[in-house]
Amino acid sequence: MLSVLRKFLFEEDDQSSDGAAQDNKDVEKRLQVASCALFIELAKADGKFTDEERKFIINHMKKCFNIDEEYAKELMELAEKRVKESVSIYEFTGEINEHFTQEQKEKLIENLWRLIFADEKMHAYEDHLMKKVSLTLNIEHKKLIEKKLIVKAELGLN
Repeated sequence: MLSVLRKFLFEEDDQSSDGAAQDNKDVEKRLQVASCALFIELAKADGKFTDEERKFIINHMKKCFNIDEEYAKELMELAEKRVKESVSIYEFTGEINEHFTQEQKEKLIENLWRLIFADEKMHAYEDHLMKKVSLTLNIEHKKLIEKKLIVKAELGLN
């Protein structure tokens, strides 16, 4: 009887740890999609979504999430679908706010600036959307500008 109880308890414990692992994978996937979606929203802010911007996002997703090319392209497709279905950026920033640290959110902002300045210029709509994204991620304006200046200096755009 005791062995049956132990077996039951250990199996249940294994299942709950499997469930927790699956929950972690689900959260990670949602964060990947949300992050990618923000990049897509920003890339489209100036009215066009170029192949260079698409490549930039795919490469960034590969580097950021340590994923392969095929998975990054699948992630991009899924994120594009979510962007089309979304009502606002809050759907994506809410997910990020829930799970990212302040430091991770600031790094995301910095990388969004890299996307904007990849073509060496900034459209007014891109700037406006960055302000909106930073507000919804609870990033101070001072930090937003700091990250912008870091990226501009890094790219020699002073």
